Amino acid sequence: MSPSAARLLFWSPRILAVALAIFLSLFALEAFNQFHGFWRIALAFSMGLVPALIVLAVLAAAWKWEWIGAVAFALLAAIYCANALHRHFLSWPIFLGIPLPLLVIAGLFLVNWMERAKLRIAH
Repeated sequence: MSPSAARLLFWSPRILAVALAIFLSLFALEAFNQFHGFWRIALAFSMGLVPALIVLAVLAAAWKWEWIGAVAFALLAAIYCANALHRHFLSWPIFLGIPLPLLVIAGLFLVNWMERAKLRIAH
């Protein structure tokens, strides 16, 4: 594996996870559309940031132990799909918008874990 391909394979799941966290944090901005008091808006905004913080927490663990990223991101995708099915959100964009990027990141962390010896040398 060339050094540039190894670097790309090492950094791509990490960058995609940060991008997904930024995307998820945009949903928290919906709290500012409400006409309630400051504390209710602050609470709604902080609750909206929870999914992004979960992704960042998993990324922090996966940065060193890639297998944790592979398992945890796949588990987050499964939990999201189960929740959507439970709430009867059966539209295909629901399943492509958030779980698909989670599965891609999980797959990339899985490849990182399987190729970790080569990646550590090139990184």
